[in-house]
Amino acid sequence: MGWKGTVRSIGAAVRAAERDAKKRQRELENRQKQYERMQVLEQAAYEVEVFENHIDIIQSLHKECSIPIQWNELATQEEPVHPKKAEVHEKNARQKADNYKPGFIDRLFKREEKVKQKLKTNIKAAINKDTLVHGQNLSKWEEEFKDWEKSTGLAKSLLNGDGKAKLEVIEDLDPFSEISSLGSSLVVSIGGSGVVEATINVHGKEIIPNEIKSLLNSGKLSVKKMPQGKFNELYQDYVCSCILRVGNELFSTLPDDLVIVTAIDELLNTKTGHLEESPILSACISRSALQSLNLDAIDPSDSMTNFVHNMSFKKTKGFDPVSRVEHAMFADA
Repeated sequence: MGWKGTVRSIGAAVRAAERDAKKRQRELENRQKQYERMQVLEQAAYEVEVFENHIDIIQSLHKECSIPIQWNELATQEEPVHPKKAEVHEKNARQKADNYKPGFIDRLFKREEKVKQKLKTNIKAAINKDTLVHGQNLSKWEEEFKDWEKSTGLAKSLLNGDGKAKLEVIEDLDPFSEISSLGSSLVVSIGGSGVVEATINVHGKEIIPNEIKSLLNSGKLSVKKMPQGKFNELYQDYVCSCILRVGNELFSTLPDDLVIVTAIDELLNTKTGHLEESPILSACISRSALQSLNLDAIDPSDSMTNFVHNMSFKKTKGFDPVSRVEHAMFADA
């Protein structure tokens, strides 16, 4: 099975392992269709559930990831066996012809020659059927061979650090679709040292709500402006969760042991008075360090101490611009 076939076969497993927050989101989306028919208190409870679910999702992106592709196994998989033409139908037809012995009815109505002729015709039809089946098997083998050739070649290229192959696989698999659905966009490139670098535009002001929704004791909806400190904390968790998710997806997609992930967003340049896109978190993620973490239990912001990273954050102010982690630092890693 080629690498795309492998990906398709594990798709069901990935969906089955989907975290609770995403399942809850779909349930709420289905209920949204019935929103207009809800009573006021039901609508209030629904809006609070949607709000809480959104907060859960943006803080837990790192808890879900695609199943890793085993490139070493794909690089050494055996070549599909070339099919040999089987003469099963012909052998059966010839056996019937050779074993034919006229019965009483055939002799009585003098049908021996007619039956023998029919058996000869059946042999020709059987030969044609064997040829047809062989052609079908050959076509199937040709597809499998092309897939095998593509898979093994791609796997070997990846294991040899081919940057073009890395970008091809990432483009084909599109492992960052969930992050994109939240409004974050991502670009992947290959650094001069061959290190994969991902830049994610997190669009924090679009993702983090500026209001808090809750239920009063009466069951009515309460909407309050989110305190700046709480907004900044959620924003930091979201950005760090994105960084971890992107790193993990890259390790699931590629055989690399080291990637650099940088989050950018619009920040106010106090010198010009304009919003400008700037790096707000840049981290070198190692496979071994990431795999050592219990992603279901960590605080995504606190977890950054496990990696070489640049981040300037204050709860009262939020993020300040930082420099990117340079790939040259890890050229020999």
